[in-house]
Amino acid sequence: MSDTVIQVENLSKSYVIRHQNGRHRDDGLRHVLQDAALAPWRWLRKLRNGSPSSISNLPSPNGPIPCATREEFWALRDVNLEVKQGEVVGIIGRNGAGKSTLLKILSRITEPTKGRVRIKGRVASLLEVGTGFHPELTGRENIYLNGAILGMKRAEIKRKFDEIVSFAEVERFLDTPVKRYSSGMYVRLAFAVAAHLEPEILIIDEVLAVGDTAFQKKCLGKMESVARHGRTVFFVSHNLGVVSKLCSRCVLLGEGQKIADGETSRTITRYLACSFQADGERWWNGDGPRSRNVELTSVRVVAGGVARGDINIDEPVEIQITFRTLQPSVEIWPSIHLLDATGGDVLASVNMPSASMAIDPFACKPLPKAVFKSVCTIPANFLNEGNYGINVVFVGRGNLVEIFEREAIRFRAHDGGGMRGEWTGGWIGVVRPRLAWSTKQLEA
Repeated sequence: MSDTVIQVENLSKSYVIRHQNGRHRDDGLRHVLQDAALAPWRWLRKLRNGSPSSISNLPSPNGPIPCATREEFWALRDVNLEVKQGEVVGIIGRNGAGKSTLLKILSRITEPTKGRVRIKGRVASLLEVGTGFHPELTGRENIYLNGAILGMKRAEIKRKFDEIVSFAEVERFLDTPVKRYSSGMYVRLAFAVAAHLEPEILIIDEVLAVGDTAFQKKCLGKMESVARHGRTVFFVSHNLGVVSKLCSRCVLLGEGQKIADGETSRTITRYLACSFQADGERWWNGDGPRSRNVELTSVRVVAGGVARGDINIDEPVEIQITFRTLQPSVEIWPSIHLLDATGGDVLASVNMPSASMAIDPFACKPLPKAVFKSVCTIPANFLNEGNYGINVVFVGRGNLVEIFEREAIRFRAHDGGGMRGEWTGGWIGVVRPRLAWSTKQLEA
């Protein structure tokens, strides 16, 4: 159709992986170095034990040259996709699912093994920090170079130049070679060029994670503006909250194949259902997250006195954190961040009197060298149905973060029916508290 700007038909991409005979494919660098170090001694032992006639037939000290075996790996297999003009499409999936390979083919960086891609319009790609930049050229020169690569005329680039520089916030370093830029400066300028030179199709991989929070918000606003002007955005990210906010449509890839394609929230729900593992408890035996002052030893989700990964929303839930202080007098504040299914923050709670409903005799006081258990209780009838994660954070004196264990534990909340009543539909939001309502008749 006339408004189709990207059409992918039976797209497949394979790579050849070579393995050395006699070596297991999962052997790591330690095994390789160990074999290399022992090879001369094995050679000398064979030399000492061998007969004179066989010495000339001995292998070299580095061992025989192994034969390589070939394995064919399919990064993409029979992917079909059609994208309309003005769509903002998110691509999600685990690492190795084929997301970046798909974007590289769409950007004409690599050729497909099978199938074909039809693209209508000018494509701007930002697949890694500083894509298309020459390190020896200045920021100013790279703006013109990238614009020329994208097919822009010099007058067109000049018209957009001030806007690009202002967006990237690199005015002071405009005439400095970009090899001296920090990664944040690199990505700011690269994104500014790609987004402001008005491509019909903008392809972005997981590069915005390099920028700071303020710049990420700025980029998201720019991508929304690009989409509103009828241009197409392809966006790969592991930040499902951003994908949910930005994309009207989402494609889920798994092991090189398209698993789902449709409305963003439904696709994300399917992805989370496939990848989410609810853990009732997690223990560390001396190898847990630690700082100079504190060591995390366990995190448990307890409901009804039992640690479990599935809880009912109408029962209170305890988040139990066991930790060991490593110094005689430690000032430490345990806290949790409750996350929703996309990794977005729901709430934070810290063990201090001003932020707690209960009185903890150890809160905000120096702790002796010992083992402690802190318990944070989430009340019944507060959470909504869904998947949740818990960040465990220990903050010390001067707001210094001693430990930040991301998604230390995850659990699933479901509705047993006690709070549903006559309502049979879904409930929006990540929390679902039971609030007080009252009604009065004001007039007849």
